[in-house]
Amino acid sequence: MRVPLTPLRFLHRAIDLYPKKVGVVCGAKRFTYAEFGERCQRLASALLRAGTQPGDRIAFLSFNTHRLLEGYYGPLQAHAAVMPLNVRLTPAELAGIIRHAEPRILFYENDFSPILDQFRAAHPALRTVNLDHEYEDFLSTGVAARANIADYDETSLCELFYTSGSTGAPKGVMLSHRTIYMHAQGAVGVFPPDDTAVDLHTIPLFHANGWGKPQSATMMGLKQVMVRRFDAPTVFGLIQSERATRMTLVPTMANALLLSPDIEKYDLSSMTAIMLGGAAASPELIQRMERAFGCEVLGGYGLTESSPVATLSRSKSTLIYSDDADRFFHQSMAGWPLPGVEVRVADSELRDVPRDMTTIGEVLIAGDLVMDGYYKDPEATAAAITDGWLHTGDMAVWNADNFIHIVDRLKDIIISGGENISSLEVEKALMAHEAVAEAAVVGAPDPVWGEIPVAIVVLKPGAQCAEAELHGFIAQRVAKFKLPRRYDFRPDPLPKGGTGKVQKRELREPFWHGKERRVQG
Repeated sequence: MRVPLTPLRFLHRAIDLYPKKVGVVCGAKRFTYAEFGERCQRLASALLRAGTQPGDRIAFLSFNTHRLLEGYYGPLQAHAAVMPLNVRLTPAELAGIIRHAEPRILFYENDFSPILDQFRAAHPALRTVNLDHEYEDFLSTGVAARANIADYDETSLCELFYTSGSTGAPKGVMLSHRTIYMHAQGAVGVFPPDDTAVDLHTIPLFHANGWGKPQSATMMGLKQVMVRRFDAPTVFGLIQSERATRMTLVPTMANALLLSPDIEKYDLSSMTAIMLGGAAASPELIQRMERAFGCEVLGGYGLTESSPVATLSRSKSTLIYSDDADRFFHQSMAGWPLPGVEVRVADSELRDVPRDMTTIGEVLIAGDLVMDGYYKDPEATAAAITDGWLHTGDMAVWNADNFIHIVDRLKDIIISGGENISSLEVEKALMAHEAVAEAAVVGAPDPVWGEIPVAIVVLKPGAQCAEAELHGFIAQRVAKFKLPRRYDFRPDPLPKGGTGKVQKRELREPFWHGKERRVQG
């Protein structure tokens, strides 16, 4: 018997097995899984009555709330795809995504009301619904009815996430119902079953390390606690009041918690597991987190194109740690694949490099969790997936146990605070200034953010431009988190190779002298 693989089955399981259990906590609001499921079903019905057609994109521009969580199931039941947007992008960047994706409806928080005109100009047919003032009325137009799973095509588009790659051009990652279903199955397969776990949604659900959780947590009937905006006292308070057991953090979040003077004021003893991803986590950070929270802390690796988690540095019987330092070192790295995932480290000819933890190659991923492709971009899809293997652009070493250690980026992506920053995108913004002759952006080490973007600029002969002026200029063109933290104005042309390409490695090396630059998902 074949039943379509769709995350809607996770919702049905939670409703059937845990109808009276509090499944979602959002501020003062608490919903049982029966109530949460009914709201998702009413959202689906309301979307259909609003004219939603199969394959339509339903966008959400929202911080972490129960309404955004409902968006992970309502549009799917309406045979549409959910499209969470990154709230940190500039209005121009968001408008470009909306122009490309052409969503039927945008659900938005009141914070974004002032920029709606830019979205409507980009996509005149766009309908908008204010999550703060109109959402409940919109929901009231729908009726609660259980989906017939047999009616769903598991290969149809389920979720669409826009990620900015090395070219700086946003690309829509297409994930099918089947892909999302299989990723969740693989994710829960690496943890002992525990329906008493309480999961904190600490990372924004538009972020690669955040949106992998709504499916697995719902499937297992966990209590899901929304963290609308991250700050240390809020997280500590929710851990204590809700007896939270799990959360996922990027390293900058972990550092913020450790540095908070409030950490000693709360009972954090309920925590049993913390995942770190989105950027390199040092062994020292793993150690400090374990001491502070008294629980296991693991690193992992993945990307939007892999739904997102592909590997996790969990323990296994064939790995014997020599001491705690060795354990912290292993737990800070990418680890080995989840069930249903194959990972290789290969050279430019797609031949596996030796498993000696020394020879570097590119990480290739295959399996049920790999995207179907980039939306409206067959050329980029063909470049990213060859012979069934996803090219990640990450460089790594590995061993006989398929243990993966990320050592660098194939391309010049800067990972700062868990966010990917395209150096080319920032360079284009710099070059738009009339006084700039040349510009390059590289990553430099930073104790808080992991690395920060540094702009190296050569002005045109006779031109003048102060740092503050240039910074303000590009602030109108790229998101705040992508802005350079330092500017280096140089009198001489930038170093170039034989083809005339700027040698970024030569520019980057002085910043990293004596330090190891490790990029990890």
